[in-house]
Amino acid sequence: MAISKKVLGFMERASWIRKMFEEGIRLKQEFGADNVFDLSLGNPVAEPPQAVKDALLAAAQDPTPGRHRYMPNAGYADVRATIAHALSEECKVALGADDIVMICGAAGGLNIVLKTLLDPGDEVIVFAPYFVEYLFYADNHGGKAVPVNTKPDFSIDFEALAAAINDRTKAVIINSPNNPTGVVYTREAMEELAAVLRRQSEQRGRPIYLIADDPYKKIVFDGEQTPNPIEVYAHSLYITSHSKDLAVPGERIGYVAVHPECADAANVMAGLIFSNRVLGFVNAPALFQRVVKEVQQVTVDVDAYRRRRDRLYAELTRIGYDVVRPGGAFYFFPKSPLADEIEFIEILTAKKVLVVPGRGFGAPGYFRLSYCFPDAVIEGALPGLEAAFQEAQNR
Repeated sequence: MAISKKVLGFMERASWIRKMFEEGIRLKQEFGADNVFDLSLGNPVAEPPQAVKDALLAAAQDPTPGRHRYMPNAGYADVRATIAHALSEECKVALGADDIVMICGAAGGLNIVLKTLLDPGDEVIVFAPYFVEYLFYADNHGGKAVPVNTKPDFSIDFEALAAAINDRTKAVIINSPNNPTGVVYTREAMEELAAVLRRQSEQRGRPIYLIADDPYKKIVFDGEQTPNPIEVYAHSLYITSHSKDLAVPGERIGYVAVHPECADAANVMAGLIFSNRVLGFVNAPALFQRVVKEVQQVTVDVDAYRRRRDRLYAELTRIGYDVVRPGGAFYFFPKSPLADEIEFIEILTAKKVLVVPGRGFGAPGYFRLSYCFPDAVIEGALPGLEAAFQEAQNR
């Protein structure tokens, strides 16, 4: 066989979303796009706010020479300074341009962070259910992702976390609001997490880094707070992209911020910039760096997501699904009414409703559905969700 067995194995583990996407294409060809309700993808259909379009047009028409040439690998200094100023106000920590690296989306940010931090054999703790790519990103750089189960409401199980930390633990990754559950970690949870990591770092004589993967940070409901880890823990690296809050996932633009008091901060920053270059990201897109500089206080219509959240939650609970009410992002993660969620998803698929198995996120027995779609798609899926639940109850 030509390609590596390792990659073949990874491809199989990561294939659930792709499988559902391909099944959606097949069903739409057979029954028509209006008769298939694909809730499997987290690809927002919202359009970017007008302020983003205006900033893009202004950047494209800027006649200043050199706007499309090479730049410092960390990104434009003025863009980084603007972001640092906004973060400083949010975190109550003084950050400067030299604490920011512009990146090609959160995936690029996670990879340069892990390449910078990990030695072979180092471990990175992730909370299950998790975004499956974390496993592969850690492996990319010689590390190992170690899943730690959360509580039934998907909040952090601090006893399980403490038990999982050992002398190989280099970092913990958090994602809040969470994909796939929509759960938001409270300020109290973040402060307790910081306290656990401080104690463990002191006991082991080396820092355990906290890596926040936060592309959904601004998509929160009901007054939920999403405290930035930089506010509560010195050894923090904060990663975000504008894929979700500005609805520009195809533009691959975001940044990494490093707490200025982070252990070995100067080398961490230098490592991020070096890794940005050698991993082939080189620079975040020049045009969109200039765009996001102008729209740091802009967000998509979050209320549209909240309305869809409320509608789906009311219907799912009326039908009888066991589901945690999400505080942000645009996902539900219900418990399957059948122990084998694959069996239940086959029933849903027969009703022309597509979702993703929980085992793809390290949580068998659950499934993920997204509501970042037009109301018509969500409304169209409801009869199938109800009929599938009733069929499962009758088995």
